[in-house]
Amino acid sequence: MDSCDSRVKAYRNGKTFDQCRQQARQATEILAAEIIAAGEVSWSRVLEASGHDEIVYKLCLKYLREKGYDIGNYQLPRIQPARNTT
Repeated sequence: MDSCDSRVKAYRNGKTFDQCRQQARQATEILAAEIIAAGEVSWSRVLEASGHDEIVYKLCLKYLREKGYDIGNYQLPRIQPARNTT
């Protein structure tokens, strides 16, 4: 049975998933610097930084969460440094 290999499937603009990951990592570094400078960024800024690409956008949010940022929710659509609750 034939199946699609997720590592070579073309996404938006013919990019592979690995290329989307690389683009998301680059955008995450830029966004992290903006968060440090401004204190927070909006989800719309993340969408702009990801080039309005859904896969890259979701990966950016994932990578920012992995770095320890609070990515908010639908009521507070912004990313800011995580607050220590301890």
